Amino acid sequence: MKESFSQSAGRTAVDALIAMIHQNRGYLSEIDGAIGDGDHGINMDKGFTLAERELASKDAGMSEAFTILGRTLVDEIGGSMGPLYGTFFKRLGSASRPKDPVDSETMEHMLVSVLEGLQAISPAKPGDKTLMDTLVPGVDQFKNARADGKCFADCLDSMIGGAEKGWQSTKDMEAKLGRASRLGERSRGVLDAGATSCYLIIKTMGETMKELLK
Repeated sequence: MKESFSQSAGRTAVDALIAMIHQNRGYLSEIDGAIGDGDHGINMDKGFTLAERELASKDAGMSEAFTILGRTLVDEIGGSMGPLYGTFFKRLGSASRPKDPVDSETMEHMLVSVLEGLQAISPAKPGDKTLMDTLVPGVDQFKNARADGKCFADCLDSMIGGAEKGWQSTKDMEAKLGRASRLGERSRGVLDAGATSCYLIIKTMGETMKELLK
């Protein structure tokens, strides 16, 4: 296994994310419909589709593609998810921009930058039944694996595993923020839509990057 990949190769991670959102549009809206507005998948798909159109005419590497995706989500998605995921992807882009090739040190910097960016604009924390329940353990497990001297691919596996456990934990949580919080105890028993999309994003990104390391 290699320990880095090029910016040009990394563009495939963005393309894979766009395809994944298209495929999961209905699933994300179905989950959101249980305790939310039911439009999470529709809104995400709209933003990713617009970014896909812009990227089709550009020979963009990974960092530029992440930045374009983030900017599009901020501009085109309403509610809380536009700013949150817009910041998510813009941070991935800005934190990786000077780096080519991209290695595990760069990836850790990208993940930490995303987390810091979201913490700056949202009060959400683990336990609130939000995407932070997925993101925080995913970032932590990547950092822990890297501190233990694991290879880049194993760090990505740890990230995916941590994110999955965090995502699944939202099923038993009571929502503390957003529309779902009005339901109180009735918000228990279903997965959070934002935590779900965040897991799918982390999983898709991690698996695509692992393929680039072969």
